[in-house]
Amino acid sequence: MNANLLLLTLCQGLFFTNNVTFIAINGLVGLSMAPMGWMATLPVMGYVVGGALSTALVAKTQSRWGRKVSFQLGLVVALFSALLAAYAAWSHNFWLLVLATLVAGYYSANGQLYRFAAAELAIEGFREKAVSLVLAGGLIGAIVGPNLASRTKSLYATPFLGAYLALCVVALLAMLCMSFIRFPEVPAKKAGDSQGRPLSQIMRQPVFIVAAASAALGYGVMNLLMAATPLAMQVCGYSFDDAALVLEWHVIGMFAPGFFTGHLIKRFGTLTIMGVGVAINFVCIAIALSGIGLHQFLIALFLLGLGWNFLFTGSTTLAMKAWTPAEKDRGQAAINFCVFATMAVTSFASGALVTTQGWTWLNIGSFLPVTLAALALIWLGLKQKNVQATTA
Repeated sequence: MNANLLLLTLCQGLFFTNNVTFIAINGLVGLSMAPMGWMATLPVMGYVVGGALSTALVAKTQSRWGRKVSFQLGLVVALFSALLAAYAAWSHNFWLLVLATLVAGYYSANGQLYRFAAAELAIEGFREKAVSLVLAGGLIGAIVGPNLASRTKSLYATPFLGAYLALCVVALLAMLCMSFIRFPEVPAKKAGDSQGRPLSQIMRQPVFIVAAASAALGYGVMNLLMAATPLAMQVCGYSFDDAALVLEWHVIGMFAPGFFTGHLIKRFGTLTIMGVGVAINFVCIAIALSGIGLHQFLIALFLLGLGWNFLFTGSTTLAMKAWTPAEKDRGQAAINFCVFATMAVTSFASGALVTTQGWTWLNIGSFLPVTLAALALIWLGLKQKNVQATTA
């Protein structure tokens, strides 16, 4: 863990402070202002749609100006979007809030690349652990995000206005940390330099297909249940502080394993750890279906985070085998687009399903994407065994 990785870990933590706070409050603020109840999570959906729409632009800025400039641009957008969301809450303007979160998606698209940048700041044999450790920085968000939302929600007469203003401070702190990170120099491009394979060829590789599917489906299920949890708990009569506690333990589950997931991947293999993540997701859904007690919400959401960590860290490690350095910006943008597109669908679906069908049917529907992720891993595992048998 060098100084650059430590600072990037702090930036990751501040990024997820922003994410967790948005998840904790946007659905509730949206519900208080939305013309119809099923629109409540449109501000959450706006965040991930904005991320999906920004992936290509972020890839271009990363390629042209390098990691640092692109990441700082993302943080400027984070500051602006938090101010815009604060004004939307103060003026009780639902569609302006949706626009603010849509703009904030550019920051999210940048932040999703922190994990890939971590690998570039580490030596060859430490890359899996570097990715895992930087993701572990999300623990900062696990602790700060829910508490930030809970303690600032009543600072002003307008509920949660203080939380949005606090996110402006979070963005400024992240800018300060980012300013001290030294990323590898972007080599000057010369005429005749190889641009690598076309994106379509990169995406046809089995390793890319499974990495993208696992990242997207794992993030999609996590987002589907996490975004709906504050609304479901409100319907069940729990206070916002109870929901904040559940989200805190959920995000701890997401990032605490980061201190050892990289070691587990190196020891037992990427697909094995991803398979464990899928199994944990099945257990999470089973517990969520067993009842609506506070302990059931808390344990289910903690396991949801744990399963996500194994699946997402593994898919990130797997994805890095799918491209060369010249192809990385396109490959990473494609992976992140798949993630954001799936999250956009699940963000909308979570609000629509939990307000119309209820918590139980929302969880039953989650079995499908988890099963698809399991099938994808089995398919790649069989293909790799066949290749090994052929070359033996």
